[in-house]
Amino acid sequence: MNSSTGLRRFISGPPSAAQAGAVPNQALPDQAAPDHARPDQAVPDQSGQAQAPAAEKCDLCATEVPAEHSHLADLDQSSLLCACRACYLLFTHTEAARGRYRAVPDRYLADPDHPLSAAEWDELEVPVGLAFFLRSSRQSTVTGFYPSPAGATECRLDLAAWDRLTAAHPLLGAAAPDVEAVLITRSGQGPSGLGPSETAIECFVVPIDACYELAGRMRLHWRGFDGGAEARGAIAEFLDDVRARARTLDQES
Repeated sequence: MNSSTGLRRFISGPPSAAQAGAVPNQALPDQAAPDHARPDQAVPDQSGQAQAPAAEKCDLCATEVPAEHSHLADLDQSSLLCACRACYLLFTHTEAARGRYRAVPDRYLADPDHPLSAAEWDELEVPVGLAFFLRSSRQSTVTGFYPSPAGATECRLDLAAWDRLTAAHPLLGAAAPDVEAVLITRSGQGPSGLGPSETAIECFVVPIDACYELAGRMRLHWRGFDGGAEARGAIAEFLDDVRARARTLDQES
C-alpha cells in the first residue's frame, strides 16, 4: 500500500510540483482532483483557437460524467477517483472490491449547540486556525492537516486530547473513516485566513473531496507571504458554502 494515506496526499511539496493533491516527488493523476479543485478553462489548439475542455469520465468504467459528480476514495492508492452514478452506488457497500474503494458521502454536518471553546482547541496544539482531521480505518489513527500554498501540512495530534474532546463533542466522532473529515475553523482569523483568533470556533463534518477543493483553491490563489486578497476570498467562499450545506447533527438522528 502507498505509504501516503488519507489526507497525506496533500502533504506539502514544492508549489510547482503538481496540482492540488500532490505529495512530495509523486503527483497524483490529474483526474484524482475534483473538477472544482482545478481551473476549468478552454485550452488553445495549435491554431491558437480555444478548444472546449475534455469531458470528464468515470475513472472505473469511462462513462462520461457531468461537471458535478460523485467520487470514490481508493484506499490502496490514497487517491480520489471520479465516478459515474452506477459505480458510486456499487461502492456504497463497504465490502465491495474487498473494501478498496469507498463512496465519498455528500453530507455536511454541524453541531452549533456544542461549540469548542478556545481552551479545548488549544488542547490539540494545532498552530493555525483552520484544519482537517481524518480517521484512517486501516491505521486506527486520527491525523490533522491544515491547507497551505504547497498542499497540506500534517499536524501531529495529542490523541488523548482528541479522545477527550470527542467524548464531549459527538460531532468530532461522527465523520466516517477514510471518506469524511472534521473541519475546525476559527471565524474571523488573521490576515491569511489561517492565523490565530479569539473569536468563535466552528466544527463541521465534510466529505474528503471538499478537502481536495480547499487544497486546490489554496494552491491556485495563494500569493505572497500571507496569501493575498484572492486566497482570503477563496477561503471565505469555501466556508460560506460549507455553512450553507451543513445540516445539524440532531437531524441525522
